[in-house]
Amino acid sequence: MFKLQELIQRHTDELARSITQEQGKTLADARGDVFRGLEVVEYAAGIGRDLMGEYVEHVSGGIDTFSIRQPLGVTAGICPFNFPAMIPLWLFPLATAAGNSMVLKPSERDPGAAMILAQLALEAGLPKGVLNIVHGTHDTVNRILDHPDIASISFVGSDAAGRYIYERGCANGKRVQANMGAKNHAVVMPDANMEATTSALVGAAFGAAGQRCMAISAAVFVGGMGPYREALIEKAKSLKVSAGWEAGADVGPVISPQAKQRIERLIESGVKQGARCDMDGRGIKVAGYPDGNWVGPTLLSGVQPHMECYQEEIFGPVLVCLEVDTLDEAIALINANEHGNGTAIFTGSGAAARRFQSDVDVGMVGINIPIPVPLPFFSFTGWRGSFYGDLQMYGKMGVQFFTRTKTVTQSWKDADSKAIPGLAGVGASTPGGKH
Repeated sequence: MFKLQELIQRHTDELARSITQEQGKTLADARGDVFRGLEVVEYAAGIGRDLMGEYVEHVSGGIDTFSIRQPLGVTAGICPFNFPAMIPLWLFPLATAAGNSMVLKPSERDPGAAMILAQLALEAGLPKGVLNIVHGTHDTVNRILDHPDIASISFVGSDAAGRYIYERGCANGKRVQANMGAKNHAVVMPDANMEATTSALVGAAFGAAGQRCMAISAAVFVGGMGPYREALIEKAKSLKVSAGWEAGADVGPVISPQAKQRIERLIESGVKQGARCDMDGRGIKVAGYPDGNWVGPTLLSGVQPHMECYQEEIFGPVLVCLEVDTLDEAIALINANEHGNGTAIFTGSGAAARRFQSDVDVGMVGINIPIPVPLPFFSFTGWRGSFYGDLQMYGKMGVQFFTRTKTVTQSWKDADSKAIPGLAGVGASTPGGKH
């Protein structure tokens, strides 16, 4: 794992270029994609402690009991388009360090980074056949779900695909972890630092063109939006929309024409249902790239919970803004949403922050942190409609997912011992029970 970590660091620029060319995100975002995956490689290099079992001696006369963690065997990973390096690196290093082999299916839209990583894993000394890359779409996924030798499936992607994979995989007796959609809310309290909060919202909503499951897609202003409207517009206008490899690019294209059409349809739906489009990223033109899937930063205010633009995960550079009177209303709004991936609160009040973290029904909470993705020694803990399964990705739960516990109870009593030929005194009893 240390060798793999070194090789990935050495090839970061190559991986980033592949991601930018295939997926569209800026080179800076692509390097971040690789870096966040590297953190899990580093964690996997120290997996020994989390593989330790437990031991209790003398549970009864001459009887000891201990547990050990053993690998599952063949595991599988089904990866999304939006993090072509990070998600594979969340999966195969931990799975293989725990003693498993893995069948990894990258997204058919941007498989290049996974292929580079597989080559680097071979160079690092991973035996052939331990990591296996397969390509394809629905038929390939079904083969993975139905194959009797595959013991577990890890998935990151859309709600519909995740539910299907979870149900079919579980029906086939497999262990499944399915990370799915999100509608991540940021609650802005009246006492929040306006400059820091505005910067955080713009970065979390529009970075990576909004195509990440931890993006802030809904801002909830307690006591009203007030001056935040103009502040958000001003900061968002400073973002440069361009090809990911262009100097100074902040927002790249979305993944496909179909994704662009869906995002634009949801923006229009919001306007028709009564939302105010304070900043419209539709129809943006980027010099030199007339056919790009461009959607610029978009701000919708006056949004109500019943609107389609709020109900749906837009998965694009769109921030919908809602207003409530109290923190209790904000928490109730978030808890009523079907998803529970991530959320954040911006406040100067410790009491408000503590109340929020305790009462909100969401698995990852940021306090003055817009995208609270945990470091690898924790786990990625989405809740409710954002995650199906019991054991989540990376961290201790990730190790538990890729292993199973065997418990051994043993008895070695002096009275039952027999002499072992060739080993003087071993097992040979003497009068008085002494050896």
